[in-house]
Amino acid sequence: MVTPGFINTHAHLSESPLDKSFVEDRGPRQFYLSGLFEFLTARDGAITEEARRACIAYSMPELLRTGTTTIMEIGGHGDVVAEHAERVGLRAYIGQGYRSGRWLTANGRTVEYEWLPDDGLAGFNAAVDFIGRVEGRANGRIKGFLTPMQIDTCSEALLRRSADAARDMKVPLALHVSQSVPEFHEMTRRNGCTPIEWLEKIGFLSERCILGHCIIPGESSWANYQADDIGILADTGANVAHAVWVFARRGIAMESFARYQARGVNMTIATDTCPQSMIEAMRWTSVVSKIVDRRTQVATAADVFNAATLNGAKALGREDLGRIAPGAKADLLLWKGDSLFMTPLRDPIRNLVFSATAEDLDTTIIDGRVVMRGGVVPGYDPVELGRAVQQGAEAMWAGMKSRDWAGRDIEQLSPSSFPAFQG
Repeated sequence: MVTPGFINTHAHLSESPLDKSFVEDRGPRQFYLSGLFEFLTARDGAITEEARRACIAYSMPELLRTGTTTIMEIGGHGDVVAEHAERVGLRAYIGQGYRSGRWLTANGRTVEYEWLPDDGLAGFNAAVDFIGRVEGRANGRIKGFLTPMQIDTCSEALLRRSADAARDMKVPLALHVSQSVPEFHEMTRRNGCTPIEWLEKIGFLSERCILGHCIIPGESSWANYQADDIGILADTGANVAHAVWVFARRGIAMESFARYQARGVNMTIATDTCPQSMIEAMRWTSVVSKIVDRRTQVATAADVFNAATLNGAKALGREDLGRIAPGAKADLLLWKGDSLFMTPLRDPIRNLVFSATAEDLDTTIIDGRVVMRGGVVPGYDPVELGRAVQQGAEAMWAGMKSRDWAGRDIEQLSPSSFPAFQG
C-alpha cells in the first residue's frame, strides 16, 4: 500500500518527548484542566539545553516511523532542528517562537503576565533572520515561517507586525489561539470579544495563517459565549492545526472536527505532544469527533486522511505535497498490507486510520530518497536516543521543584500511578 506522506502542522520537537510520565492524568480544575500555566511553566524552566537537543534527535526517527514527511516545528532551537532534518532527510518548516511576554501563576489560582520592555521585537527580528539563514536549504526541503507564540502573550502591535512580515516574505504564519478557557477569558476581558473575533478585527487572519488548536471557540460549551468563531475561520480562509491528543488526554474535546469541516474550515492534523505519531493523531481525531457528535458517519477515515495530506498541503500553499500526482514531490509511505494489524484488507484507508501501527509502515521516501526502510532510520539508534532523553527527563524532574510556584517536586506535581515497590 502506497500513500502520500503526512503533513504534521504543529509540533514542539525540543520538549514534547518529555511530556511522557509527567502530564498524563493531571490537569488543575482551577485552570479548566489546562496544563499550560502550572505544568509547562515548571517543565520549561527545568529542561536543560542537553535535554532539548536530545529530544530533537529522538524526534527524527519517531516522526519518520509514524508517517510524518513534512513537519512544522515551533520552538527556539531552529538551527538544531534544521541540522537534523537536513541530515535525516525530513521536510521541515521551522519557526523560531517569539512573544511580548509570558504567562505565570504565583498562587495556583490566577494567571498573570510579565511583559518584555521591547514588546518582543528582538525575538521577532531573530525569527526573521533565522528564515533568511535556512530558507531553501537541502534542495528546498528546509523552509521557515513566522510564529508569534500565543495570542495572550502577544501584543496587537507584535501580531500586526508579524502578519505584515509574513505577507511580505511569503511565508506561513502560525499562532496558538483559543487553546484554553483561561486564555479565552483573558482575551474577552482585554478586548470585549473572542480571541478569534479579535484576530479578525486586527487583520491578522488570512489563508496564510495556521492556527494551533482553536479548540475553545466562543460557541463551544467550554466558553459558552455567543459567537461565530468557526464561521470567521471559514470566511477568512484561516487554517486550523488540530492536535487532538494533547487535549483529549485531559478530557477536553473539540466540538467538533466534523462541525468545523462542514462549515468549510481547512482542518489539518498535528501531533503537538507525544506520541509524535500521525497514525495516532488521525485515529483519535476521528474517534473523538464521533463521540462528541454521537454520530458514526462523521470524521471518517477519508476525512482525517485528507486532513493529514491534502489539507496540510493547502495550508502551506503547496500543490506539490500531500498527493501522488504528476509534478508532486516524491514524499511517499509504503505500508505492509498483509501484516497482523492490516489483515484482512479491503478498504486500505480505513485499515490505516483505525488499525495500523508504526510497525506497519515499512518505508518512508522524501524528495525521492529512501530515508527509512524496514522501520530503520540510518544513523539514529533508538536505544541510544532513548537513553539521552531519559537522562534529560531525570534532570528535568529533579529541577522542577525550584521552578514550580509552590515548590512542589515531581511526585507532588504528578504522583506516580502506584507507590514505589516495597520488597
